[in-house]
Amino acid sequence: MGLFKTKEEKKLDEIIQSLEMNMSNNYKDNAQDNLKELSAAFEEMKNEGRLKGKTADKYSAMIEDYKVKMKGYTHKDQKPYWV
Repeated sequence: MGLFKTKEEKKLDEIIQSLEMNMSNNYKDNAQDNLKELSAAFEEMKNEGRLKGKTADKYSAMIEDYKVKMKGYTHKDQKPYWV
């Protein structure tokens, strides 16, 4: 990764930053929405040839990591403490 990022990388990084912020604030539904947005934006950019090589591999690995980390990361699966 170089010193300067393309506008595509900046867009993906903005989504990742929002996802991280929502995860840290326990906004599970918003974080899941961010992950969907990130995946869709990545696929669109990759299919159009705007992301290539190591950059595409880096973001692909990041998305897979988030998918694993966020499996079951919803409010629906959360058990209320009063039950």
